Amino acid sequence: MTRIFDTHAHYDDEAFDEDREELLQRLPGQGIARVVNVGSSVASCGRTIALMEAYDYVYGAIGIHPSETAELEALEKEELQDPLEWLAQQCRHPKCVAVGEIGLDYYWDEPAREIQKKWFLQQLHLARRLGLPVIIHSREAARDTIDMLQAEKAGEIGGVIHCYSYTKESARDYLDMGFFFGIGGVLTFKNARKLKEAVEYIPMDRIVLETDCPYLAPVPYRGKRNSSLYLPYVVQAMAQAKGIPEEEVMEAAWENGMRLYQMEGQE
Repeated sequence: MTRIFDTHAHYDDEAFDEDREELLQRLPGQGIARVVNVGSSVASCGRTIALMEAYDYVYGAIGIHPSETAELEALEKEELQDPLEWLAQQCRHPKCVAVGEIGLDYYWDEPAREIQKKWFLQQLHLARRLGLPVIIHSREAARDTIDMLQAEKAGEIGGVIHCYSYTKESARDYLDMGFFFGIGGVLTFKNARKLKEAVEYIPMDRIVLETDCPYLAPVPYRGKRNSSLYLPYVVQAMAQAKGIPEEEVMEAAWENGMRLYQMEGQE
């Protein structure tokens, strides 16, 4: 049976509170053989560790989302604990496979852009120090994200551009740095022309599958709660965009996910 790797999920989200255990127990039987649950705040990093320890096939990423970086500012000002050292401790968990999600989000006015940039930089340095790849969140911040990654020689760190949403021109810059591209439910949307053009351009050996669940469910479930069970709809859209069989998409995406998270050689 072909295995599917959901490289970016948020099963700790409150949207799953009513049936989390039941759903996570079902996934392996439906071909979802590996999931990386991604932290976004101090609290969600703790919940991510709990999920890693509860389910053999669930791994985790530890990091602070740009929209939550005010938490790190507060911890730093309180001087009760060095926030970076706290993150480093969590990242040393044997099932932590990445630092993330980290980056820049200019959709909202807060936190201030300088605060976001400060903690993006600090977490990039942390990933380099720990030898872990990064999961990059970038929304309405294309140029600043690329500039910071290039300045930090982030290609030496490695990682994935989560929920890639920019043009194929921007994709060239990330490809030059050796990054992977996380593609999910948005690829199935009718208005996703820009993304479809980018996916046609990006080599298949640089694409990984992700849900970002509970967000961004694919058509025909758009607007509903997403889960890894809906990834076959993304596989179908990817196969159409690339002109290759669905089986080939799943096999390549599995191998890419294993390379991204330095899991080669693991079953």
